[in-house]
Amino acid sequence: MLDQKAYEILQIIEANGRLESNKIAKMVDLTSEEVDQYVKELEDKNVILSYSAVVDWTKLPAKETVTATIDVKVAPKRGVGFDEVAERIYRFPEVKALYLMSGAYDLSVVIEGKTMQETARFVSERLSTIDSVLSTTTHFQLKTYKHDGVIFKEPESDKRIVVSP
Repeated sequence: MLDQKAYEILQIIEANGRLESNKIAKMVDLTSEEVDQYVKELEDKNVILSYSAVVDWTKLPAKETVTATIDVKVAPKRGVGFDEVAERIYRFPEVKALYLMSGAYDLSVVIEGKTMQETARFVSERLSTIDSVLSTTTHFQLKTYKHDGVIFKEPESDKRIVVSP
């Protein structure tokens, strides 16, 4: 079981994975070595799975991709439920995220492709052909406003007039 310090460290790392141990230590009233020990233990227990950056790819047009969210209706299999079909889907390299959902659809799949055609081919040729998949609805992402808690907005410039004596 995790103690309160572990939860505090996790919240800090989730907000900023690049923060140095000595800074985290000051924030949670521990030594840098104790923070490193907590982090290693959390990584070993697979509580911390990965560290990542939020990138605004629109600033690099040559690297832009097409992102789609696909709602998938599935016929679950006896004994394994949705897990077996979910595993087949998340193994595709185009799949960036996969969630079991409540509501009209069972799975929500987030994929990335180089073009809209490539993304459409993935849905029609790979995803829809899986036996348990009954139907899909594809939503293409047009613009990102916020992702993983980060707002994608240019900082506003200071429009005040400089006054000097």
